Amino acid sequence: MGIFQTRDAMRKAEDCGLDLVEISPTAKPPVCRIMDFGKYKYEQAKKQHAARKQQVTVQLKEVKMRPSTGEHDLGVKFTRIREFLAHGCKVKVTVQFRGRELAHRGRGRELIDRMVTEMTEYGVPEQSARFEGRFLSVTLAPERHRKEKKPSKEKSDAKIENSQRRQEAI
Repeated sequence: MGIFQTRDAMRKAEDCGLDLVEISPTAKPPVCRIMDFGKYKYEQAKKQHAARKQQVTVQLKEVKMRPSTGEHDLGVKFTRIREFLAHGCKVKVTVQFRGRELAHRGRGRELIDRMVTEMTEYGVPEQSARFEGRFLSVTLAPERHRKEKKPSKEKSDAKIENSQRRQEAI
């Protein structure tokens, strides 16, 4: 619209029923715009809300075990870790030492190393395992190119056939 005195620009904005908003105060002369400032703030808030909605939040799950944990229990824990990684969550695996177990830190290290090697196709360690007091822990991050695993159609068809056979046998 051109260069105006401040009071003239304010009068023009009032005539239009809008606000005079300073866009660039450091420019010579300062740049202003006549607009509905309430509407502008509302649109900016909507854009920020949409941007937050698009963000992906990664959850951190924790799985604790002891150096003397049995084989079957380890299998169950490994299964849970695989599920968490398949869903895109980070997993903190912790080996907790109590009392005299601290004398056998090597056992805990072996357990962590075994777990990391078994999980290589599902996730990667963010850093090597380290001691934090009585805990030995490592954090696994899911591989980026993998997406959530869904049960294959063949497996679900096999389950349906098995249930039909059981019903026929009865």
